[in-house]
Amino acid sequence: MARATEWNTTAAPVPARRRRAGAATVLAAARLGFARLGVATLGLAAVGLAGPAYADFRLCNNTAGRVGVAVGYKDGDGWATEGWWNLPARTCETLLRGTLVARYYYIYAVDYDRGGEWSGQAYMCTRDKEFTIRGTEDCLARGYDRTGFFEVDTGEQQTWTVQLTDSNEQTSQRPAGSTPGSPTPFMTVPPAPGRPSAPPQFPGTSR
Repeated sequence: MARATEWNTTAAPVPARRRRAGAATVLAAARLGFARLGVATLGLAAVGLAGPAYADFRLCNNTAGRVGVAVGYKDGDGWATEGWWNLPARTCETLLRGTLVARYYYIYAVDYDRGGEWSGQAYMCTRDKEFTIRGTEDCLARGYDRTGFFEVDTGEQQTWTVQLTDSNEQTSQRPAGSTPGSPTPFMTVPPAPGRPSAPPQFPGTSR
C-alpha cells in the first residue's frame, strides 16, 4: 500500500521535455504481451546518486529492450501524472528537472519489446498517448486508464536516479550515466506478478 506522505510544495518540479511516445498500438501490444507472459524476467533497482553535476529525478533503462515510462508526483497544484518517455536500451532520461521538493515519487514502466511491466499499488491515471493528467481520482470516468505505479522513496536526497534492470543482471552494477566514485545504495524490488485485484487507499484521494 502506498504510504501517506508529507509533501514540500513550496516549488513545483519542472517536467523535462518528453520524447513523444510511439503509436498507441505499440503500447497496446506491449500490454497484451505482459498480460499473457507475466513479468518473470523483470526486476527493479532504485539508486540514490549524490553527485553535484545535477539535481534532477532521472531514470535509467539498463535493460536490453525499449522501455516506456510514466511518472507521478505531487506539486503545489496537487497530483499529476506525465508520460510517455521512450528510453532505448542502456540509456538514461531526466524526468523532472531541479532539486527534488518531495520525498515520494511514483513510476510505471512497460517493456515494449519483450512485454512486461514495472508497476505497484499506487493507482494513478494514464493513457496510451502522450499525456499530462491532473488528479488521480475517477480515472476511468474521465476517459483514462487506471494504472498501478510503484513508489520511489528518495529520503532526504536532492537528486535521485531510478534504474530499471533485468532480474538476471547483477544489482550491484552501476547504472548508465552514473558518476564513478559516487555512492550508489541499491534497493532491490521483486518484479510485480500482476495488477492487484483490490486497490489500496492512495494518499490524497478517496476511492
